[in-house]
Amino acid sequence: MTTVFHLISAISKKAGVSCILVGGFAVNYYKYTRQTADVDFLITKEDFEKIAGLLKEAGYKQDYTQKVFTRLKSSKYNLWDIDFMFVDKETLLEIIKDGKEINIAGQKFTVPSLYNLIALKLHSIKYNPKVRNIKDLPDIINLIRINEVDFKSKKFQKLCLKYGTKEIYNEILESI
Repeated sequence: MTTVFHLISAISKKAGVSCILVGGFAVNYYKYTRQTADVDFLITKEDFEKIAGLLKEAGYKQDYTQKVFTRLKSSKYNLWDIDFMFVDKETLLEIIKDGKEINIAGQKFTVPSLYNLIALKLHSIKYNPKVRNIKDLPDIINLIRINEVDFKSKKFQKLCLKYGTKEIYNEILESI
């Protein structure tokens, strides 16, 4: 059976684009298991435009779009919904360089390094706190606990202040 992972792997190879697996599947890779109802990818806007037609042909339609994000819904019962978050090429290449290669459904994908995944979640909370705080802050806290991240280190503090806020950093400190 074709899964969303087979489809994205085939489409990204055909179009010569890179997609980074983020969201719940990336969190699960780092030993924190949580439910997810969709599949999330990081991609450049230009690369997404290269695959948008192929995704439409595969039964996907845009459900919600904004400047840095689009959600696609499938008309096929066996294909999960997909969220694409847009980043610039330099950011994508940096995340790829530090990323980890994993296999899902026999397909190879890259997930961000643990610190880059946390940075993405911090950034998400910073720019959309009302929506993202409920999901992303517990992810960050559990990723820190399970992976024994030194959350009191200068390195982690710098990460939080660069991609999040002092308030988010303090909330993390208080929660662990």
